[in-house]
Amino acid sequence: MVTLQLRQLTVPPGHRIILHNITWQEFEEILTELGDHRTSKLAYSQGNLEIRMPLPKHEVAKVIIGDLVKIILEELEIDCESFGSTTFKREDMDSGIEPDDSFYIQNHARMIGKEKIDLTIDPPPDLVIEIDVTSKTQLNAYLALAVPEIWRYENDKLQINIFENGQYIESEISPNFPKLPIKEIIPQFVEQSRTIGRSPTLRKFRQWLKNMIIE
Repeated sequence: MVTLQLRQLTVPPGHRIILHNITWQEFEEILTELGDHRTSKLAYSQGNLEIRMPLPKHEVAKVIIGDLVKIILEELEIDCESFGSTTFKREDMDSGIEPDDSFYIQNHARMIGKEKIDLTIDPPPDLVIEIDVTSKTQLNAYLALAVPEIWRYENDKLQINIFENGQYIESEISPNFPKLPIKEIIPQFVEQSRTIGRSPTLRKFRQWLKNMIIE
């Protein structure tokens, strides 16, 4: 049997590799070897490990959607703690995932000042964002961790998945922002950012939201 080391593997942008029969200990060792300062994304579930290398298109969408969420939280005066692409994992559930962005909203107070997350004690994030450009989000890991709400952005459309009775179902509204037309407005402003740029888009979105609040 041939054994390869991680430094021998190259994952080009927009591609992924899947490793099978990876033990939890090996997953932990891979996380340590790759370190925190990397661009690759990992998803682990029941012995299968996916390593993805995102495209610039992926990163741009991730940033703008995350910025839009932060504006919503600020304008609605909703407290939150943002944990970005933190690795969320539980050995007892044999699962680990690194979302594109993550937010604690209902549980924000419990996460203030946290520098390390232990999901056997801490709750999962209330909202995560995934940008599906070259591969689909691995829902199995999210199911195991019982993340309440996932936004999946793909092909200029936003899908909202909520955790209910042990599975994810598609929803027309966001439980975190039930009064806003999230499915329609997020893709609209992401598209606008490609034309007029990030900063003008965020200013226009903030003004749109303020008008919504006044109404």
